[in-house]
Amino acid sequence: MAEDVAPLSPRKLTKWRTRYWIEQLRDRLASVDALPQLTLLGLLTGILAGLVIVLFRWLIEIPLGYWLPDHFENFEALSGQMHIILPLAGALLLGLVLQFIDKRHHATGVAHVIDRLQNHQGRMPWGNFSVQFWGGATCLLSGQSVGREGPAVHLGAGAGSLLGQWLKLPGNSLRPLAGCGVAAAIAACFNTPMAGVIFAMEVVMMEYTIAGFIPVILAAVAGTTISHLAFGNVINFELLQSDHAGLLELPLVILAGLFIALLAAAYIRLQAFWCRHSLNHPVLLRFAIAGLLTGLVAYAFPHIMGVGYDTINQALQGNLGFWLLLGILIAKLFVTTAALGLGMPGGVIGPLLFIGACAGGAIGIIANNLMPGSASHIGFYVVLGMGAMMGATLNAPMAAMMAIIELTYNPAIIFPSMLMVVVACLSTRWVFRCDGLFETLLKIQGKFRTPQISEQLLSKTGTRQLLDRHFRLCPTEVSREQANELLARHPHWLVLNNQQLLAPHELAAHLAQEPDKTAINLLEIAGRRLDMIELPPESTLFEAQQLMQQAQAEAGFITNPEDSMIGIVTLEKINNYYKL
Repeated sequence: MAEDVAPLSPRKLTKWRTRYWIEQLRDRLASVDALPQLTLLGLLTGILAGLVIVLFRWLIEIPLGYWLPDHFENFEALSGQMHIILPLAGALLLGLVLQFIDKRHHATGVAHVIDRLQNHQGRMPWGNFSVQFWGGATCLLSGQSVGREGPAVHLGAGAGSLLGQWLKLPGNSLRPLAGCGVAAAIAACFNTPMAGVIFAMEVVMMEYTIAGFIPVILAAVAGTTISHLAFGNVINFELLQSDHAGLLELPLVILAGLFIALLAAAYIRLQAFWCRHSLNHPVLLRFAIAGLLTGLVAYAFPHIMGVGYDTINQALQGNLGFWLLLGILIAKLFVTTAALGLGMPGGVIGPLLFIGACAGGAIGIIANNLMPGSASHIGFYVVLGMGAMMGATLNAPMAAMMAIIELTYNPAIIFPSMLMVVVACLSTRWVFRCDGLFETLLKIQGKFRTPQISEQLLSKTGTRQLLDRHFRLCPTEVSREQANELLARHPHWLVLNNQQLLAPHELAAHLAQEPDKTAINLLEIAGRRLDMIELPPESTLFEAQQLMQQAQAEAGFITNPEDSMIGIVTLEKINNYYKL
């Protein structure tokens, strides 16, 4: 009489079911067609990224709100001494802490995210995530001339990637989850959901696909919702509702686009200069120089400290004079390129909007002097300059135009902004011969490359998708009866000691040739045996291909958390997957 099997306890049963469903999720996500699962994970990523950004903003805005008079961006109200001491002290503190942290974790910001997505299948390290969170907060609390969106992009991408790594999802799903995190972070940071989606696809992921858009859109919606719950539906920039004056101003808009292109090229080359000449210097020295430069310039132009949205709003209202706008434009351009080029963990989009606003404001003053009573309001040119500067420097025209529309909620800006952004982007690329900022920085660091088509295709599919699960584990020596029993199960492969594969037809042919042989050594029979290596369960087909080629193996296998083999994939099958 068979013994009754004891039923599992509710706790063990729940654990078993959870593990089963997670394994099913991993198998499904390994496919290129896992839109429902990616959409659900995109929603979770959006919520997680939104919460991270809210915490990050609270960490900055609450202390500054108590310390600075009137509002948390009012660094101008500090004394001249504090304008020097605060950035220098913050930079020294941050540099001193990073001296004791592994250099591999110093890389932060949008360029780091692009590097991880291009070269590391979207795997974002926890160490860099932590440095970005606390380092970015320290930068903004101490009034460094940087933005908060670089940290936001990194933190959002890290939230999505780390969620996928924690769930041990296939590597091909980490890249879209990082993109979802970027969109949610931009949306939560600026209250711009569509700009977050376009930025994630255009700048970070560098691809547009229908399947990729849906999870990213839902993540941006989730990030915006979290932001609204924490901060309300806030319009960052208050533009006076004025219409564009008309076609007579278009020549001036074109000339303004050329001027913005000159500024964009100057920005790219200045930051590249600082980056190129600071790569091998100690972090404490680099940050000390950045803090000192910021403090000395802020003594004369305190407007450059912090994110600078208050200064942008003053420019939008036409409250800043021509020479002051030019002064703080040059100061911001010089200090921000130095700070970020020297490695400060801050963002670039905010400073670009600031520089573009100052340039646009100066152009607006000229326009109103040339055409008094008929030219558009100065604030109109401020907004045009913001979008053009961001688009030309980052080589992201769509993201820039969408950001400006959402930041101002003024549809009248669309037509002239399209013209100025196009002129600025084309001139930066073809007149001044500058690549996008992030591409330029990654080339200096030796991290930029263009993946081959085969790599792009194989990276979109997890190894689990091609696993052959019809195999039998067997010892190297078997009896004739055991051999016949193995063949009776019709396996696709025979696995010998987890090291080699033997095709069943080779064994069947040997049995037919040696009808009287009772003991069979599977390592000695005539036939081809494939050397096999263990592959990471989260690997993509491209990673599996590279690992097998490096080990000179012809097959690989994947195990479950209990170290039991769950499937086999051959190098030939990978090479034939996309008919490569």
